[in-house]
Amino acid sequence: MKSRILGASGIEVSALGLGCMGMSEFYGATDDAQSLRTLERAAELGISLFDTADMYGRGHNEALVGRFLNTTEYPVKIATKFGIVRDAPEEAGRYTRAIDNSPEYIERACEASLKRLGVECIDLYYAHRIDPAFPIEETIEAMARLVQAGKVRALGLCEVSAATLRRAHAVHPVSALQSEYSLWTRDPEEEVLTTCRELGVSFVAYSPMGRGFLTGAISGTDDLSADDFRHLSPRFQGENLQANLHLLTAVRDLAAQKGCTPAQLALAWLLHQRAEIIPIPGTRRVQYLEENLGAVDVVLSDLELHTLDKVLPRGAAAGTRYPEAGMKLLNT
Repeated sequence: MKSRILGASGIEVSALGLGCMGMSEFYGATDDAQSLRTLERAAELGISLFDTADMYGRGHNEALVGRFLNTTEYPVKIATKFGIVRDAPEEAGRYTRAIDNSPEYIERACEASLKRLGVECIDLYYAHRIDPAFPIEETIEAMARLVQAGKVRALGLCEVSAATLRRAHAVHPVSALQSEYSLWTRDPEEEVLTTCRELGVSFVAYSPMGRGFLTGAISGTDDLSADDFRHLSPRFQGENLQANLHLLTAVRDLAAQKGCTPAQLALAWLLHQRAEIIPIPGTRRVQYLEENLGAVDVVLSDLELHTLDKVLPRGAAAGTRYPEAGMKLLNT
């Protein structure tokens, strides 16, 4: 496994991380025993960056990762997040979120995460979404106090604009910016990736396989469980889905020519973009974990990269990646 450094933090992590969110919710039924086996296998194979958040499963995901940390001997790094509040009951079929970046909340959230994870220090702590009620400078100052207290090693931001990243980085070094990025979602290419490179900030790409779409295994939502997030995603609905399935044809064809899976091709494309990009594909099954790791060995020529850029250019995907309420929280 190749390694990369998180910004200027000096923290060394694997070039491919593991997104743990689906082990707790959003993508159908979960199985803790199965997920723990996957976590252990990931560490065994050299994956050292595990990504979670306090809102995944309303604390369940951090507690699950904590159970793994309590038994493993592998030196893994943990990234978690604060800021999305889910105290109120949620109705099925509705996308509801509250955001809190108040200094008091940040301190409470960090303490709760440390307890669930069973650690004394969080390696990478993200602001999951930005609360417009608080200037980003105030949020970063509160996060920096956690670094000074020895409770956090490095700071990160999620789904922020290049301008917000600059303002935050001027207060305290930001080690990583996490946003959705894949052949299906190329928004960060407009400004964010360039700004990350300029400032020396790592870019952590979540949903690098388009929430499973780029695996080629999804042709509709009928077979998905009722609580699967993709029922709410405009990209998986009606005419949008049909248009997007047409885009997938070229990915399937090139993967067949390369002797790899569409998922491996999608991840390999990301790994070929820039050295500071760290994809964190999520899975709860060992089988798919091992398949994803095969992407590290897929070599793409300049012609192949050009072909993928041509058939899946920026803005090619039909539909937004979140419902309207969720889109308001992006690129803040």
